[in-house]
Amino acid sequence: MAIVISMDDLMQRCTVQSDAIDLQVRSETFRLPSLTRWFFWLPLLTLIVLRVEAAWGADPLGPGGLTLWPEPRPLEQVKFVDGEGRTRTLADFHGKVVLLNVWATWCVPCREEMPTLDRLQSRLGGEDFQVVALSIDQEGVDAVRDFYREIAVRGLDIFVDEKMDAIQTLGAFGLPVTLLLDRQGREVGRKLGAAQWDAPEVEAYLREVISSTKR
Repeated sequence: MAIVISMDDLMQRCTVQSDAIDLQVRSETFRLPSLTRWFFWLPLLTLIVLRVEAAWGADPLGPGGLTLWPEPRPLEQVKFVDGEGRTRTLADFHGKVVLLNVWATWCVPCREEMPTLDRLQSRLGGEDFQVVALSIDQEGVDAVRDFYREIAVRGLDIFVDEKMDAIQTLGAFGLPVTLLLDRQGREVGRKLGAAQWDAPEVEAYLREVISSTKR
């Protein structure tokens, strides 16, 4: 299926904020940082539209709107820090099923879905499963810690990619983006945009994935 996006169509989808661009694709809104280089974002904005429009017609879709790939896809490693300032990578979570959520405190849809990720981690988190909420806030760990305190996050650990490398490495050109990883750290599906991650059907699906891939 060929999808063509004109410049007029692209501009109509964008709402310019003081420090970000909001991009509307179907029923989803994505927020991108830094308007200092507007033309730098144009190819990325186009890529987001193409990926979401293509995923809209993809089959099968999992609970929560996850687009599930026919075969697991390898991921490049991303370096980030935890709440104690220690360097971490996705390899640190091998052996677990991981729900990797790329987000930022300035992203409104991200803020709205964060409590659902926190509740999911509280219910399923352990040796077999972890929600890795990876912030790309350039203000660092303190910005995430303040936000977690504000909304009373209890189950999520702090992980921050201040250099925003995850945008390019993971193809996370709009926020939020959530990737489902298998125990080998391969991507088995992803969701562009916010979701109700603690919904019963999502939790049941993840329990099934965890159970079917027991070590």
